[in-house]
Amino acid sequence: MKIIKHSYDADLSWVEHYAAQIEGKIEGNFIRLPEDSQTGIRYFLDCGDGILAYYINIEYKRNFQFIQQNPNQDFVGFYYNLTEGEATVSTDFLVYNVGRWNYNLAVIDGSLESEYNVKKGSKTFALCIFIKKSMLKAFTEKNNIVIQNIDAVIDPKENTIIRFDRMSNESYHILTDLRKMEVGGSIFDLHLKGTVHLLISNYLKKIATRKIIIQTVNKTDLDHIIAIQMYLIEHIKDHFPSISQMAKMSNMSESKFKTLFKKITGNTANVFFMENKLLLAKDLLENKQLTISQISDELNFTNNSYFASKFKEHFGISPKEFNKQL
Repeated sequence: MKIIKHSYDADLSWVEHYAAQIEGKIEGNFIRLPEDSQTGIRYFLDCGDGILAYYINIEYKRNFQFIQQNPNQDFVGFYYNLTEGEATVSTDFLVYNVGRWNYNLAVIDGSLESEYNVKKGSKTFALCIFIKKSMLKAFTEKNNIVIQNIDAVIDPKENTIIRFDRMSNESYHILTDLRKMEVGGSIFDLHLKGTVHLLISNYLKKIATRKIIIQTVNKTDLDHIIAIQMYLIEHIKDHFPSISQMAKMSNMSESKFKTLFKKITGNTANVFFMENKLLLAKDLLENKQLTISQISDELNFTNNSYFASKFKEHFGISPKEFNKQL
């Protein structure tokens, strides 16, 4: 396995060291790599206003581990990641699959470390956007986005910006359109800059409609919340465990656990559990191997009526109607 120790930032300061670490060479805005290491495109672009875009569309020819430690932590990374294959993030306590919960968008504070592991044969299409925290407020004002307590949100002494989320359908189609373009040149750069600003704007508008939890998060707490996410997924067919049980597993008070879980995932533990249970139910319906009643029993819903009501509440259609459409 090739181990890469690197950093990111919202300017070009990291690019040269990063390219050297992955045995690449900088040619214009491209990072060219040996064919026996990775094939495809790595492209970076300074978008101005304290924003940098890093476009990746590659296939790995060997195993890699990317260890990110940022000396300059005054930035936020938006990671839109559509990896196909085996890619995991490892922490002090666990290893978890990047796409396990369909959380293909991570918004991570520059102060947090991470280790990204990817297996040979995996394909990654990703757009990483780095924006200076000091420019986030100016960006919201410029785009008429009202975020309550924006000064506290970007203050590292008061808050850690962290969210594992699902990209919207609109964002997915925006990225798909970008992927169709030939990379490089003034037309692509213009399109990339527009995509970056649109994606940031869309996400900030989304979170502006919700109450933002102002709180710092350390790596240990983050690892514990992710461990509980894994626990819930592994027990998705069971009944929802108690908050007190999960808080104890996380070595937190119940109030701290509930606050951090919602801050990091955007949902309460109960909603997270139910949404993923319903996504599994939808997959089971699509496989057509079990009846609606069997799926309800398999996933431990109280009864068929409760399953049907929750399914319709989430997807806007009943399981029976969904089956007919299939």
